[in-house]
Amino acid sequence: MNHTTMTALEFHKIKAKLADFTVSDAGRALVDRLEPSRHFKQAAAWLKETEEAAALLATGASVPLSAMEGIGPFLALLGKGKIYTEHELGQLALWLTSVAQMKRYMDGKRMTAPTISGYADSMQDCPELVRELDRCIRHGRLTDQASPELGDIRRHIAVAEDRIERRLNQLLGKYKSALQEQLVSRRNGRFVIPVKRELRRQVPGTVWDESASGQTLFVEPADVADLQGELQLWRSEEERERTHILSGLSDLAEGHAAAFRWNMEAMASFDFIFARGKLARTYDGIAPALVDRPLVRLVGARHPLLGEKAVPLTVEIGAAWRQLIITGPNTGGKTVALKTIGLFALMGQAGLLLPAERGTEMGLFEHVLADVGDGQSIEQSLSTFSAHMDALSGMLRAANGRSLLLLDELAAGTDPGEGIALSIAVLEELLQRGSLVAATTHFNEIKRFASLVPGCTNARMTFDSESLRPLYLLEIGEAGDSFAFAIARRFGLPEAVVKRAEQRAKTAIRNGGGADADAAVPYGALADSPSRSQGSAKMPERSKKPGNVAGAADDAPNSPAEEPKAKRPLEVGDCVWIYPLRRTGIVYRTADERGDVVVQVQKTKMTFNRKRLSLYIANTELYPGGGYDLDIVFESKENRKKRNLMRRKYVPGLSIESPSEDKEK
Repeated sequence: MNHTTMTALEFHKIKAKLADFTVSDAGRALVDRLEPSRHFKQAAAWLKETEEAAALLATGASVPLSAMEGIGPFLALLGKGKIYTEHELGQLALWLTSVAQMKRYMDGKRMTAPTISGYADSMQDCPELVRELDRCIRHGRLTDQASPELGDIRRHIAVAEDRIERRLNQLLGKYKSALQEQLVSRRNGRFVIPVKRELRRQVPGTVWDESASGQTLFVEPADVADLQGELQLWRSEEERERTHILSGLSDLAEGHAAAFRWNMEAMASFDFIFARGKLARTYDGIAPALVDRPLVRLVGARHPLLGEKAVPLTVEIGAAWRQLIITGPNTGGKTVALKTIGLFALMGQAGLLLPAERGTEMGLFEHVLADVGDGQSIEQSLSTFSAHMDALSGMLRAANGRSLLLLDELAAGTDPGEGIALSIAVLEELLQRGSLVAATTHFNEIKRFASLVPGCTNARMTFDSESLRPLYLLEIGEAGDSFAFAIARRFGLPEAVVKRAEQRAKTAIRNGGGADADAAVPYGALADSPSRSQGSAKMPERSKKPGNVAGAADDAPNSPAEEPKAKRPLEVGDCVWIYPLRRTGIVYRTADERGDVVVQVQKTKMTFNRKRLSLYIANTELYPGGGYDLDIVFESKENRKKRNLMRRKYVPGLSIESPSEDKEK
C-alpha cells in the first residue's frame, strides 16, 4: 500500500492506538509491521481473528497474556553456549507457566473462538523443564536441593561462618578500647570489626573498608585470618557447584529452543489479536462483509478518530456507480467523508473491525490512493496545484480496476477553467480504467459531469440554511451548493460586500455561467450598474465543442466580443482585454513612454504593451458616480491599513511592500 496515502488517511494513528493495547514488545512489533493485505484470504482470516477476540473480551474474561519480559534477549542467546543466571532461568519458568495458562484458557474457548483457540494447540509448556527449574531455583537463588553437593557445601559454609562470628565476639572484649562500637559486620564478604582510626595499630589485621567520615576502619583481625581463609575455600567450592548446576539447567533449556521460539510467536500473535479486539470494543466495531471485488458500502460509518463527535456516514461506490462527486460547503464534512472511506478500506484489509452498522461491505483493493489536503511544501517549493499534480501523476501511474482513489478539491489551486478541464479529463481516464473514485469539488462543471456521465453520480453534504450550520450528513444523488454567501454572512462579512458578490455571481451566470465566466468578471465590477444592465459591453461567449461536458474544456475567444468604437488612452481602473492571456484585467498604472501598461490580473500585477490590450469596460462604467477607492482593488487589506495609519502619523519601522510586477514574456 502507498505509505503517503496511509499517512494522509491517518492509518498510523489507528496503529498507535492499537499498540497501546498490547502488553509485550513482541506484540508491539507486530503492530509496527501491520499493513493492509491485498490478498482476500489473508484479510478475511485477520477479520475472523479480530471478531473472535472481541467476542471473548465481551464476556468479561481476563486473558492470561504474557508481557514476556526478558524472553526476547533470552531466546536471542540460545545456541551460543551461554550459561544463564538464576534470574534469567526464573523468568523462563514464569513465562512457561503463563504459556500453560494460555493453553488452558484457549482450550476452554473453542465454542466462542474456534479459530484462534486452535492456535494454542501448537504451544508447548515444557512441564518437565518447569518442574526442574522450580526445584532448583526459588526467589532468584539456587535452592539447597539443586544438588547434594551444593547442600553439603552450604552446610560447611554455615559452620565456618558461625565459628568466625563466635571468635570475633570474643575479640570484641580484647580490643574494646580501640573499637567505635561493640559489633561484628561484613565488608566485601569478610567478617570485620569497627576500629577507631587513631587506634588502628592496637588491632592487627587487614583493613577492608572505612566509614564515610573516615574516622572508622573496618578491620579483619589477624586472629581470625585462618578461619576466613577456610570460609573462602568453601565459597569457591559453592561457586564452582553453582556454575555446574546452572550449566546443566541451561543445557536443558537449550533442548527446548524450537518450542520456545514457537511459543513466543504464538504469544505475540495472541497479544496482537487481542489488541485488535480491545481496539474494536472502544468504538463498537463490526466485521464488514468482505467481498472479492472493488466495492465500498458503508452503513452508519463513524470515523474512529473523532469519537462521539463523528456523524454516521452512509455511502456506496462500486455498484451502481464507480465515481462519487461530493459537494457542499467548506467545513461541511467533505474531507472527513473521503478520509472515512479510505481509512475504512485500509482498516478492513488490515483485519481491523469497523465502527459501522451491519450491512457494511468492503471490497479488496490493490491500491488505495488519496490526495487529501493542499499538499503545499516549503521544503520542496511546491505550490498547492503543483502538489496536487505531483500526487495525481503518481496515482494515475498506479490506478487500475482494483484501485480506490480519493481526490480532495478537484480543480483547486489554479485557473478554474483549466483546472476544471483537467479534472474532468482525469475523471474520464479513471472511469475508463474502472477505478473507484470519491472526489470533492465546488465547481458546477464537475457536478454536471457527474450528473450526465453513466457510472458517475453526485452527492452533497447537507447544510441547514436557517441556522447556517453544516449537518455533516451525506445525501447521494444530488449536487450541493457551497453556501459561500450564507457562510460569509454567518462569519460577519459586511452585508454590502456579500450583496455585491451575489450580484456578480448572477451576472456571471447570465453571461455564460460557470467558473470561467465568473473569473472573467473584473474585480470591482458592479453587476447592477446601468451600463452593464443595458448590455453596453458583453462578456465573451464560450464556444461549444462536441464532446465537452458543460463546456468544461471550452476555449476562450481570442478577442473581446465588442470593441469600443473609439480608442482613447487607457486609464487607471479600466477593464482591458489582454490578448496574450485571452482574459480581462484592471489597469493599475497607465502607459509609460514605451507604451507599457501595468495590469492587475486577479492578485498579480503584470506589464503588457498597449498594443496587446484593448479597452473592455471603461472605468466610468465599472465605478459609476466617481469617488471609488481603487486601493480596495489594488491593495491588500494589510497594506491599506498601513497606508491609512501612515497618513495619520509617523510610525517607526512601518513600511509597505509592493509585489513585484511580472513582465510579459
